[in-house]
Order: sequence, then C-alpha cells, then structure tokens
Amino acid sequence: MVFQWRSFALAMLIGLLSFADGARAAGPQVPVLWDTKERLPKPDLSALPRLRFLTTTDFPPFNFLDGSGKLSGFHIDLARAICAELGIVEKCQIQALPWAELEGALQKGEGEAIIAGIAATPDSRATYAFSRSYLQFPARFIMRKSKALTEPVFDKLHGKRVGVISGSAHERMLRDYFSTVQVVPFDRPEDLYADLKSSKVDAAFGDGMRLAFWLGGSDAAGCCRFAGGPYLAPEYLGSGMAIATKADNPALAAAFDYALQEISMKGTFAEFYLRYFPVSFF
Repeated sequence: MVFQWRSFALAMLIGLLSFADGARAAGPQVPVLWDTKERLPKPDLSALPRLRFLTTTDFPPFNFLDGSGKLSGFHIDLARAICAELGIVEKCQIQALPWAELEGALQKGEGEAIIAGIAATPDSRATYAFSRSYLQFPARFIMRKSKALTEPVFDKLHGKRVGVISGSAHERMLRDYFSTVQVVPFDRPEDLYADLKSSKVDAAFGDGMRLAFWLGGSDAAGCCRFAGGPYLAPEYLGSGMAIATKADNPALAAAFDYALQEISMKGTFAEFYLRYFPVSFF
C-alpha cells in the first residue's frame, strides 16, 4: 500500500509539469506556473509615490554586477518588466544591499519590495506578504548520455547507484520516493560529479538549476544530460521564488501577481529565463 501511494505521488509530481520527453528534446522548456484561464484584475497604482525594489549584488545569475559595474541579472530584468507592465516605469528604482540588510531596509520604509529569493514559509509570512511564486526549482536526475533513461524512470532506476548530497532535502526526497535505488551520499558536489563522470555512480539527483549549470560548464565536458523528471515537491524543496512586501501591504503583492502573469503570458518571462538559464532545468 505504501509503495502504491508513493508511486501515485511520484506520478503526480511529474504530472504537475506535463513535459513529455519528446517535447523536451525539441528545445529548452520554460516553466509556466500561471493558469492561462485565470484573469487577474489590473491594479491601479496611480497613488503609489514610488516603487523601490531591494535586492543584492552577489547572487548570479539573478543579481550581480556586470563587467562595467552595472547591476544586472534575471531579477533586475524581471523588476523592470514588472514596472513596465504596471505602467509605473518612472516611479521604479532598484537598489542593491547586503542580504542581511534587506529585511531592515524594507521595515524602515527604505524600499517597497524585496526581489532576492526570500523563501515563503509559515514563519516568513509573519513578516512579509508574498506574491505568487514566479520560479520553482525542481529536482532532477542526471546521467551519462550513453546511459540516460527516459520517463517513466521509476522502475528503470531499480538497483541503480544514485549519488546525492548528504543530509540535503534531495537525499530525503530520493529515499522517500525512489526507495529501490542504492543511495550514495556525498559531502561535496565536485566528488559527486567526478564519480558520475567515471561511472562509479549511475546517476546524480539534486537541484535542477545547479545541475543545469554544471551540465553547461566546462567540467562536465558534455558527458551527461538530464534523465527523466522534472519533479516538483514543495514539502521537500519549498514553494520557489516570490517577491516580498511588508505584511500589511498585500495589495502590492497582488499587483505583482498581475504583472507576473502578464509577463508570463506575453513571453517576456520565457525570454528572461532562456537568457540567464541557457540549459533549462525544466
């Protein structure tokens, strides 16, 4: 009975994204987290004196200083697109601060929103009002190209040696949902990657974004690719990225929802995603 429940739950994780392997092979896949049939009301922000986004400079590719010292990144482009969608470009500013100073700056009124990857949790919701998630981070398997599996991978992974970072949420997820694999814990990602390249493990399981950057880098040397997946599991991996405002300003968070949906529907989000994540982790 437990096995049947886990198999069903795993199928649901895959079904959340509905990406067939054939479609994935056709080109990079862009996550769509918005219901295209839902129409959110357009907010009236004419009374808003200004909208200051707070972020950091040290979280590439989301926010970083480029070669000329200009603040750049996925979050910077997204914030500007939100302002354009809300019709308040002339009222928008983006300021970078050290991570530890973001909450204090927001509470002191030095900004109206934080776009820096603050996790929406029961505890953080006591401090912030959040937009809906605009980007989530699925778990993925990677394997050597010559041995990479296609969905459904559950039975095909039976008895395989699968490396994962020790003590991580991904290890817990792997043990719970793929109980027939041989779990091989690693303390360091570089050791996991080395053993995958040398076929000492059959697969690696972990954060899709981090795995995508490794696959696209020189260290991987084209050895490997994603196999199966992606898998969304909020109970293990969280609910993804959202924009934070003060807890007493849910109307602004709702305004961000409208803008984010429009950005997704118009293809602007896809443009940003493919620009900063050339190896899609979906």
